[in-house]
Amino acid sequence: MPGAPQNSIIGGASVWVMAGKKPDEYRGVAKFLAFLSKPEIQMEWHTGTGYMPITMAAYEMTRKSGFYEKNPGADVAVKQMTNKPPTANSKGLRFGNFVQGREVIEEEMENVFSGKKDAKTALDDAVRRGNEILRKFEAANK
Repeated sequence: MPGAPQNSIIGGASVWVMAGKKPDEYRGVAKFLAFLSKPEIQMEWHTGTGYMPITMAAYEMTRKSGFYEKNPGADVAVKQMTNKPPTANSKGLRFGNFVQGREVIEEEMENVFSGKKDAKTALDDAVRRGNEILRKFEAANK
């Protein structure tokens, strides 16, 4: 149905594996990611921190444990993410130099809050500075 709610994209912390390492290092990374992906580990992480479980198996294990009944609303994020099949716009994204871009936004917001800039100027500066960071990432990753 056009205009109906769609599932959200996820935000927050992430784990990245970078290129250019030795095969032994990638084997270690694979073991670590396999450990993190275990449903019982994901359930512990999810119930202890509120972060999304990364597998439906972990969600089901958490649901069967009674956690959501004891903590109403703790499953809202999971339901938002799995509401419908993902679309091209909700599968996630790769935002190069995300941390630096976030810092620019925070700095420009602080400029507004401290009275150093008006909101329009700060937003325009955030866009300009953010685009510069994105172009640098783009140039370095062609």
